[in-house]
Amino acid sequence: MLARAGGGFGLLALGDILARRTASAALPGLPQHRPRAKRVIFLYMPGGPSHIDLLDPKPRLAIDAGKPLPFAKPRLERTKTGNLLPSPWTFARHGRSGTEVSELLPGLASQIDRVCVIRSMVADNINHTGAALQLCTGEQAFSRPSVGSWLTYGLGTENDNLPGFVVVCPTPVFQGAQLWSSSFLPSVHQGTLVRDPDRPLADLGDPKADRGRQRAKLDALAQLDALHRHDHPGHADLEARIATFETAFRMQAEAPEAFDLTRETTATHRLYGTADEPTRLFGRQCLLARRLVERGVRYVQLFTAPVNNYWDQHGNLKRDLPERCRATDRPVAALLADLAARGLLDETLVVWGGEFGRTPTAEGSDGREHHPFGFTMWMAGGGVRGGMVHGATDEFGWHAVEHRMHVHDLHATMLHLMGIDHERLTFRHGGRDYRLTDVHGRVVREILA
Repeated sequence: MLARAGGGFGLLALGDILARRTASAALPGLPQHRPRAKRVIFLYMPGGPSHIDLLDPKPRLAIDAGKPLPFAKPRLERTKTGNLLPSPWTFARHGRSGTEVSELLPGLASQIDRVCVIRSMVADNINHTGAALQLCTGEQAFSRPSVGSWLTYGLGTENDNLPGFVVVCPTPVFQGAQLWSSSFLPSVHQGTLVRDPDRPLADLGDPKADRGRQRAKLDALAQLDALHRHDHPGHADLEARIATFETAFRMQAEAPEAFDLTRETTATHRLYGTADEPTRLFGRQCLLARRLVERGVRYVQLFTAPVNNYWDQHGNLKRDLPERCRATDRPVAALLADLAARGLLDETLVVWGGEFGRTPTAEGSDGREHHPFGFTMWMAGGGVRGGMVHGATDEFGWHAVEHRMHVHDLHATMLHLMGIDHERLTFRHGGRDYRLTDVHGRVVREILA
């Protein structure tokens, strides 16, 4: 198995420490097969987007509107939802593929031939905290390394002057930093958090602008750290701290340009809607994501900001869901089109979705409950077949009944597209070998290009 020991690397000479400070190198033997994607952009929609209203049309709901669900609901249920609630929005076929998309997503509809819609996702947890953890880390109850941390640990980064894993999260979300934590992996692989795309990283500049003097300070610090390691072998945190200082030093040269959205053309800003409401914030997030992957950042994860409680429409569905779509649909479509125009989509895997979907039955008169039994996500680029629908839920949109795809399968497929066998990327911690997919997961080859 490909693994680094969790207890550290033992005693290293100073030259070895300096050589490893960037954490940029891939593990020996990785990638294990030809990767289809080099980088990932994960568009995370916290709260659970309603598959019934967006990407999984169910005419049967309109026929049986107001009637009870004609079969027993699972025991894993939070509240007693009422009768069947059809979508108030219409669906139409788009693109050469003829994929059905809701009227709420006209931007995505224009790019649908680049997208693989997965209508058969399933998860294990019905609450936000556990389900969000599972989607981002593979584990629903304990702190585990996030997907981005596993990827940078295994593959390193393509650009020593930028973080390998960047998280753009404007406001606190369920479980917070656990969703981009490196957990027991070396801390250098934790996501670098950006709250404001306009002011991404504080204290990045060198106030004295004397890089030679700063370089000398870091070299002296590294020598002191090497002496400390000699007396205290097995401290992996020390190596991670050295790598953090080194990354911050190099970022002073390249990060200001990479994060500077003012360098983009007026036409590009117009495409993403960065000057308009309600697309201003997520448009800037998506544009920043494109700039980062263009410069070799391995994994970028975007969190949508809360407008009327994220995508968690327990009530006010008819008001809040369109607002969520108006804030995100145009920037997402722009991101796909822009990546394709720049020749980046083929090597960039784009993943969209939340921790679960919403019930086909009504909560109150105008809401839907959490629903992990069958929901929709989509993938594009990076070796995924575009213009296709994978899997299906039953005629009411309750259970995934065709080509069920668990969150573990999603992770296994993502790693496969990046050139990694999910069963062989492991890390020894606490006496056992851990992996992102635990003892589960299969590569869903049906959706590969």
